[in-house]
Amino acid sequence: MYDREAAVHYANTWWDSYNPAYPRFDVDCTNYISQCLRAGGAPMWGYPDRLQGWWIGGGTWSLSWSTSHSLRWYLAGSKRGMTATIAQSAEQLDLGDVIVYDFQGDGRFDHSTIVTAKDGDVPLVNAHTYNVRQRLWDYKDSYASTPNARYIFFKINDNFS
Repeated sequence: MYDREAAVHYANTWWDSYNPAYPRFDVDCTNYISQCLRAGGAPMWGYPDRLQGWWIGGGTWSLSWSTSHSLRWYLAGSKRGMTATIAQSAEQLDLGDVIVYDFQGDGRFDHSTIVTAKDGDVPLVNAHTYNVRQRLWDYKDSYASTPNARYIFFKINDNFS
């Protein structure tokens, strides 16, 4: 069972610092999101194949643990362990859900966030790399965003297989 409160608590605890139990990356957004999901009880699988599953261990990790584009593909297609469904709008997301961003609109997803609060129906997100807490989800004020930006909204399934 996905513990959304635990995932959000972790996100709010570590939003502006780094848990020494995990590696730190220059581009740390997906590593941070993976840590939040893990804190919510998301099961890992696929070790030691870096191209399979979602996991960290033994001094290494899957690409889906550390890379936004790979996490996007994992969440879109996983049938075991942590799974998700795609929502049609950000307003459909709940706390602990994930948004991935393709700021250039070129099909390569380059950022990940986790929903940690809502302002009415509007999700607010936490992220690493440029650490933010409860930022408006769309990043329209970010230098990275372009008019071509695309988003995928992932609802993490509450029950794991």
